[in-house]
Amino acid sequence: MTNVGGADRAIRVIVGAVVVGATVVGPWSDVLSPWGYIGVVPLLTGLIGVCPAYSLIGLSTKKHVGKTP
Repeated sequence: MTNVGGADRAIRVIVGAVVVGATVVGPWSDVLSPWGYIGVVPLLTGLIGVCPAYSLIGLSTKKHVGKTP
């Protein structure tokens, strides 16, 4: 079940792509840089739409249409 909303997903994908890109050609370009691995986390959670940390704390940024709280 997805728990990451549209704007949240877009921000995660953009930030993740920028961080991963910076490890390839940017200021953090080092073969063993941990920033590339760190950037993969928001990129994948944005693409998949599921954030395990949100699940642990019971948070969701996805709009639930037709459901009442």
